[in-house]
Amino acid sequence: MRLLDGKKLSAQIKEDLRKETQNLKETRGIIPGLAVILVGSDAASELYVQMKAKACDEVGVYSVVHKMPENLKLQDIIDTIKMMNGNPFLDGILIQLPLPKHIYASELLEQIAIEKDVDGFHPHNFGRLFTGLDTFAPCTPLGVMRLLESNGVEIKGLNACVVGASNIVGRPMAALLLNAGATVDICHIFTRDLAEHTKRADLLVVGVGKADLISEDMVKEGAIVVDIGISRIDGKTRGDVAFDKVAPKTSWITPVPGGVGPMTIAMLLANTIKAAKKRKI
Repeated sequence: MRLLDGKKLSAQIKEDLRKETQNLKETRGIIPGLAVILVGSDAASELYVQMKAKACDEVGVYSVVHKMPENLKLQDIIDTIKMMNGNPFLDGILIQLPLPKHIYASELLEQIAIEKDVDGFHPHNFGRLFTGLDTFAPCTPLGVMRLLESNGVEIKGLNACVVGASNIVGRPMAALLLNAGATVDICHIFTRDLAEHTKRADLLVVGVGKADLISEDMVKEGAIVVDIGISRIDGKTRGDVAFDKVAPKTSWITPVPGGVGPMTIAMLLANTIKAAKKRKI
């Protein structure tokens, strides 16, 4: 068993991105800019936004957080997005999820200019991803791909099982794996006999947010296991995979924390810099 260390890799990626931003500044006078819209006062979201802002500062990306009250009207948020779309110094715009219950994410995500959709959630970019075209891929699945590839995992030809079918993780994860040549099985809340699917997988990717959902009897000997889920149980951070029991059966496995999480922010920075490189000045 070997660990897929996202913390170590993300640090390497951020150092490379820092050099890229420095080069952009020196050669084209561009400082990549990222805007985050935070609606409401969810504590976990606020903490995550702070982590993003810190990471931006580390690599030389200008960042701004636009905090908005929970009871704000939808149109007010849309107007803010349109203002950011027109700001030539902002290369990326993201809406921190989850949103308050009375606001549907889809109503806002479609308002972001496709060239600034660094989260990869706009239907236009989502469609390009599924057709194998260059686009902004959602950051968590993109981070998983970079983590696997950097450790020499050959995805082509693998039987992959993705547990979770959200638009943020599961579906784009399946698309990226399919584009890389894997045979992909997608499981979700209505899947009958989940273990029947997971036991066949050479590569198992789980992201549903249910602690210890995957037990050792659900994993193939020698499988590669990527745990995207995260939960807080009795003050401890837990993943979707029962790590201590599953890990001995695997060839590679991600720890929680320290696996996929750091890669998500690294890929957000990478997407922002990718957008900045396309800036027309």
